[in-house]
Amino acid sequence: MDQTTAMVKAFTQVVPRCTPWIAVCAFLILLGACGNPSASNPPGRTTRTPSPAGMHTPPPVTAADWTMYHRDSARRGYVADASDPRQLTQAWHAALEGGVYAEPLVVNGHVIVATEADTLYSLDAHTGQVQWHTHVGSPVALSQLPCGNIDPLGITGTPVYDPASGLVFAVAEVSGPAHVLVGIDAVTGQVRVRRSADPAGMYQARVQQQRAALALSQGMVYIAYGGLAGDCGFYSGWVVASRTDGQGPLLSYEVPTLRGGMWAASGPAVDDKGRIFVSVGNGQSTRGEWDHSDSVLRLSPVLQLEDGFAPDQWAADNANDADLGSMGPVLLPGGLVYADGKSGMGYLLHADALGGVGGQALVMKSTVCHAYGGAATVGSTIYLPCTEGVQQLIVGPGIRLTPGWHAPVTVAGSPIVGGHTVYSLSMNDGMLYALNSDTGAVRARVSVGEVTRFATPTLSQGVVYVGTVDGVVAVKIL
Repeated sequence: MDQTTAMVKAFTQVVPRCTPWIAVCAFLILLGACGNPSASNPPGRTTRTPSPAGMHTPPPVTAADWTMYHRDSARRGYVADASDPRQLTQAWHAALEGGVYAEPLVVNGHVIVATEADTLYSLDAHTGQVQWHTHVGSPVALSQLPCGNIDPLGITGTPVYDPASGLVFAVAEVSGPAHVLVGIDAVTGQVRVRRSADPAGMYQARVQQQRAALALSQGMVYIAYGGLAGDCGFYSGWVVASRTDGQGPLLSYEVPTLRGGMWAASGPAVDDKGRIFVSVGNGQSTRGEWDHSDSVLRLSPVLQLEDGFAPDQWAADNANDADLGSMGPVLLPGGLVYADGKSGMGYLLHADALGGVGGQALVMKSTVCHAYGGAATVGSTIYLPCTEGVQQLIVGPGIRLTPGWHAPVTVAGSPIVGGHTVYSLSMNDGMLYALNSDTGAVRARVSVGEVTRFATPTLSQGVVYVGTVDGVVAVKIL
């Protein structure tokens, strides 16, 4: 037997009475101490590029950096001290190989961009000049997949930067098809971690799509999976976790039903206790016992299911494709969570007690909006990505939901907020809009070109960065 198998056998003989989660945690520590004996890169194992002599120290994260989807682990998408625009003007446009579905990151004065060509770029934030680019695999042609709507399919989910290691983590779909987690040095572009991101038990990697943004917490990268557009094959919802050093086995949680994908572009949200909140799409069941689809689930840092919520009508939602999986959970002050999705119904939940089926703290009796993508929050005010146009929603005082203004129907992209301005994209005409966050009035707008369905802007030091079908556009706030 190999070294890893021998360690497992020895460990289980030593601690036969441990509960499963204690055994898993202790084994992770043991395996991490012993290292990974693999020198190759079979599924679930790691190849790391040796560090050069004089390895640099990762630069500290500053207030100007935007290191993950919507800037922080709660996915707030908010910069408090940003100036409000009188005018928006295009500063530069960088044409890149492959469409950009992921939100650009900003790290230490560089814009980090991932494309569907399985290539990551570092661009100078002031000029757009390429500092490095790293190709991590061959993307998968749509003709090789049973369904889908991205051609070719490469890196779709927004990467995440880890300041402790100085690595940018991304998941690439590569020929096979298969999913690979890479950790790339943000300064040099060198690949320092590379491992399979497909967990043991994933039936068919070819029908699983990694559209959700990656999350980072407590030295772990979290990866969520759903299905391809068209819902073909026997996919299911997965959350997978890898240590940031690439060592040890993957941790995973699978929704216990066919389908039930986790595909919202905002990805898992993480609270200050390290708990993972995910939204789940429609599942196979349309009657009987709840199968944890059409839900908001809370997972522990080691991906044990802790709690969940589903609407009373979850079975009908499944039957009518009207589930909560289209927008990520919104974490709010006071231990509250807001959920919305395809049905248009808004639910206010208690984070510590999600409530099971029909156990919400409050449900709006009328439609709030049909939400797709990721919301932004300023305190207890939410800005929702609605097909009817961005919607302001005020939470409180107490357990209350009060709809505010909504933007024109074409301005439906996942918003962010800087100062007192909401930035959102129009998918129809490729315009970036700046809206007064108090009234919804248009402050300014500018053309950025064709953007993808779930594109969302990034804001840093008076510049808005937008991924497009052919690269990145930088927009200066004047």
